[in-house]
Amino acid sequence: MTARVLVGCSPDERGDDALVLAALVARATGAAVTAANVHPPPWPARGPGSVDAEWLAYLRGRADEVVRAAVVRLAELGVPEGGAEPRVHAHRGSGRGLIEVAEDVGAGVVVIGSAPRGRRGRIAVGSTADQLLHGSPVPVLMAPRGYGAEAPPRLERLTAAYWRRREAENPLGVAAGWAAALDVPMRLLTLVLRPPGVAARFRDSGEILERQRERAEEDLARAAGSVEGVPVTTEAVAGVSVGKALAAVDMLPGEVLTCQSGHHGPLRGVFLGESSGKIVRSAPRPVLMLPRVASR
Repeated sequence: MTARVLVGCSPDERGDDALVLAALVARATGAAVTAANVHPPPWPARGPGSVDAEWLAYLRGRADEVVRAAVVRLAELGVPEGGAEPRVHAHRGSGRGLIEVAEDVGAGVVVIGSAPRGRRGRIAVGSTADQLLHGSPVPVLMAPRGYGAEAPPRLERLTAAYWRRREAENPLGVAAGWAAALDVPMRLLTLVLRPPGVAARFRDSGEILERQRERAEEDLARAAGSVEGVPVTTEAVAGVSVGKALAAVDMLPGEVLTCQSGHHGPLRGVFLGESSGKIVRSAPRPVLMLPRVASR
């Protein structure tokens, strides 16, 4: 079970998206919540020290207002009284600051919203997410833009993007642990991608793609057999791109997608690889990025 949920707060729509998703996780797992705002530290400046002190006091006061409002909002969203605490932290990078807070409070997951430039219903990776997705030691859960306005009453299923790897890792065990903690079934999903233009160049391209899909289904069946503790289904979907393939996948309102960190990243850390990056940007539901883990 998640020890603590850390949610990044901002006084805008993306902040509410993150709070709504964090509350769903907290209610499902029984975890406590830390609502954190990372503000910039004072810049070195010439002149009287009081100017610097006044600026720092202003930044801190504004951040305090944000996290106090977040705690009130979390209570409205069903987080029990006393189950949420405010936290303010100074750092030049908001994502790196959240990593420091996560380590300090013992968080099991960091929840953030989409960057403001993103399409509604999709996740845009801004500077905060980029820092988290290239260095967080704990999973990072991202809410699509506008999630708070159309959120489901509860989480319903965890869909894990699966592709067979030779590395000595145990991504399915971690994903299954999350499904169990959230009290939801698990679906293993493989996207079988066909490069654009293949059909025009090869007469039997359809047969080739079908063989790839059948091979993916065999891999999925073997992978599902290794998962314990939660109900598991499998699905292989073909498409010319990650976005097109995901668009063909049925998603429940309370769906959460999960990806494992890219295999070129550091062990026991999140690293956004090429495939996982495309899924994050194309997903119509929240995405949980899992750090790499050593096999047990």
